Amino acid sequence: MFGLGTTELVIVLVIVLVLFGGKKLRSLGSDLGGAISEFKTSMSDEDEEQNQNDTTAAEKTEAKETANE
Repeated sequence: MFGLGTTELVIVLVIVLVLFGGKKLRSLGSDLGGAISEFKTSMSDEDEEQNQNDTTAAEKTEAKETANE
């Protein structure tokens, strides 16, 4: 689509390094890594909560069916 090769990516990385500097890039990378880690943790927590809710709903349905018999 854009046709970015190795040379173009290196040029972009050098420009980013010049604009932000080494220390700022390290802190940006660290912050980005922490944000990704937090996102993954929250997504897995949400999945576990959804699975718990599904299990609880299934148990309630079974209890209703048993009570109706």
